[in-house]
Amino acid sequence: MSAGSTLLATAGNWTVSAEHFATPEATALRRAYYAEVAGRYWKRSVTEAEIDEGLRDDPADGLAPPTGRFVVGRLAGTPRACGGIRLLDPVTAELTRVYVDPRARGTGGGAALLTALEASARALGAERVRLDTRSDLVEARALYAREGYAEIPAYNAGPYAEHWFEKPLI
Repeated sequence: MSAGSTLLATAGNWTVSAEHFATPEATALRRAYYAEVAGRYWKRSVTEAEIDEGLRDDPADGLAPPTGRFVVGRLAGTPRACGGIRLLDPVTAELTRVYVDPRARGTGGGAALLTALEASARALGAERVRLDTRSDLVEARALYAREGYAEIPAYNAGPYAEHWFEKPLI
């Protein structure tokens, strides 16, 4: 854990802690997230300049108290996952930037992240969590279904949203 982080969940060799989205480890994970989702969308490798531009155009707004939280997951102490939660309204939270390094997939990190993010959403007063994702992010869609998220009608008009999910927290 980095200085100033708060432990939120543990599972197996995973620990998940709240952390500011601009710490070096959180930033590295957000860059890896953007490189993967943009690379899949564009069907090519993404340049460092494109990652920089993408992160500038997609600020981590609302991912800090009192409106949200950002978390970093560590597998055996090494940062390998991240995710954010932010309030859409007083009872609805939204998952965003959920990422598990491909080298750590299948080890329980996604479930550990969701446990921590859902606990954070409850602490913010949320009664449900929503998210949107794309069709090509099959690992993410499988994770959400496995963790009790059900597909719902569109709740937003995001340019890349193709599937919408929700999970009650109460």
